[in-house]
Amino acid sequence: QVQLVESGGGSVQAGGSLRLSCATPGYPYSVSLMAWFRQAPGKEREWVASIGTGGGSAFYADSVKGRSTISRNSANNTMTLQMNSLKPEDTAMYYCAADLSGGRWYAPHDPRRFDTWGQGTQVTVSS
Repeated sequence: QVQLVESGGGSVQAGGSLRLSCATPGYPYSVSLMAWFRQAPGKEREWVASIGTGGGSAFYADSVKGRSTISRNSANNTMTLQMNSLKPEDTAMYYCAADLSGGRWYAPHDPRRFDTWGQGTQVTVSS
């Protein structure tokens, strides 16, 4: 089965930036949709951003809109989330998700859309 591998997390001061990446090593086909979710301790998982085939369609949660940019390299199915002006509220475990089958017809922010998930990368933002 295909695995998703996240990287780029770390600890930064408020106002700083991080670039998260998600790779799909070994998968030879195009991925219809990829997304980032995050979950802080004691809180529910929340959607962050999604990007469609070819990178032409991008969607952002209100909490990160204007501060984040999602992109992808369709040639290798690598997705990137550039996060700027980070806030302590951004502290969470960030998970990569992908719709590999293309057969789950849900909205790009709906976790039911995605059939493959990574193990997460931690983002910590201090005041």
